[in-house]
Amino acid sequence: NMSKLFVISAPSGAGKTTLIKSLLEHSSKRNLRLGISCTTRSKRKNETNGESYFFKTKEEFQEMSEKVELLESAEVFGNFYGTPRKWVEEQLNKDIDIILELDWQGEKQIKENYPDAVSIFILPPSLEDLRERLNKRNQDSEDDIKKRLAQAKIEIINGCSFDKIIINDDFEAAVKDLIFIIDLDKEIPQERQELVKNSLNQLLDQ
Repeated sequence: NMSKLFVISAPSGAGKTTLIKSLLEHSSKRNLRLGISCTTRSKRKNETNGESYFFKTKEEFQEMSEKVELLESAEVFGNFYGTPRKWVEEQLNKDIDIILELDWQGEKQIKENYPDAVSIFILPPSLEDLRERLNKRNQDSEDDIKKRLAQAKIEIINGCSFDKIIINDDFEAAVKDLIFIIDLDKEIPQERQELVKNSLNQLLDQ
């Protein structure tokens, strides 16, 4: 069984979702899929159960958790999210590669279950850039943005221990980096690695 599990993580506002969408469009791997999470949050109008999420009650989720049927789980704003073990195993057994979009705590939990999983952390070019992106989204108050930037710093510190680190300084280049890692099973080009090193030094100095 040659299929692989990938975990992709990034601070809020680093452009992870858009990068993954583009990766899925440009990947040469026919069998690359985004993981589906279980969640206890309520279903929105345009959502179908079993597409982006498996919708569960808190009781069902609790039961899955107790029976060790989740590879990882987290609570976000009072709702629970988790990766269903059985679904992931079924996909991997069908030679489908899976990408899980998780935070660093989720990555740690996945690594305990799947040490061979490849974890990829996406850096923002700078904290200034992140602040601008969060401002542009216009969803957050000044106070929220401060909190998110402090959170980003924690994410980045923990992201340092991921298998691979890329930087979303230039969208096309970042997608290429993902393709190097996921499609070609290669290291990203040397100059991209240098860029990551330099950025990490700056991000962690602030």
